[in-house]
Amino acid sequence: MPSGLSAASARRLGGVLVSVVTVGAITAWALRQPAPTFPSSAEHLGLLAAALAVYCAATLLRAWRWHVILRLDGIAHRRRDAAGLLLVGYAGNTVLPARGGELLRVVVLSRLVGARKRQVVGSIIAERGLDAGVLAALFVALTFAGVAGSPAGDLPAILAGVAVVAATVGGAVYLQLRRRGRLAAFADRVRPVASASRPLWAPTGVWLAALTGVVWLLEGVIFSLVASSLGLHVSVLEGLFLDVLASFFALLPAAPGYVGTFDAAMLFGLHALDVRGGDAVAFTLLVRFVLFVPITLAGGILLVTRYGGLTQLRRARASARAEGGEARAAA
Repeated sequence: MPSGLSAASARRLGGVLVSVVTVGAITAWALRQPAPTFPSSAEHLGLLAAALAVYCAATLLRAWRWHVILRLDGIAHRRRDAAGLLLVGYAGNTVLPARGGELLRVVVLSRLVGARKRQVVGSIIAERGLDAGVLAALFVALTFAGVAGSPAGDLPAILAGVAVVAATVGGAVYLQLRRRGRLAAFADRVRPVASASRPLWAPTGVWLAALTGVVWLLEGVIFSLVASSLGLHVSVLEGLFLDVLASFFALLPAAPGYVGTFDAAMLFGLHALDVRGGDAVAFTLLVRFVLFVPITLAGGILLVTRYGGLTQLRRARASARAEGGEARAAA
């Protein structure tokens, strides 16, 4: 078997094993807790509806950010497709292994507008770069501000801060070398993918990073509203802490939908906030519902009704296999 395929299979298997073990441990713990209670009054259901509305707003801002990145990279497209395919991508990430939703975005948009797949990949890398940089900065700030008692300790925050500084310095040095005519061969190879990230090193990148910070802050509001719907007190900053923590746990291999790792992050963070037992179980289930269920349904409907449904999914998988074969042949 080709080494590339075996490595991919090993990663998928490892993710499934992590999810199975984590879910098993969480289930065994949850069965020993008091039964969770869920919102039932009009007031508390209204707070849950408000959380869903804020998530819609945050998603629209993410879609607009991708639209701006695509436009800056010269990829002609309709704004509605940037929004629609973002939903499709997030839905795909929930139900497909290895963040397959991103592959769906690449294949469908490249077919729609005739863009090179590597160029579309570059726009998604630029998105993820913004998220990673802002997340790391937030993690450092929340840790040293002592939010939730900094349960992970100072070392992870220090390492995150060092990574942000190193990436910033490395990018600046690379740009200086390019202006002097160095690294031309390397630049030619990475240009189709890296071109979308160039504006991030200009003033445009500052306000896109600020927009990204607003998106994460809105997600902190979501966590706070979900807590309020359960009669719990979680401040916006504490909600932001939970969101950042879950995002870092999502880096671990897991089954689709971050099954197990997301839930472990929630319970770990809630323990630090002194939210335990049935309340912690209810909060975790409700947050998972708000963040994953509506967007997965909306993205699935759009994929079927507007973007070719299962045909595009099969094309995405075939494209991934073909590109993987080309990469192994080149190596």
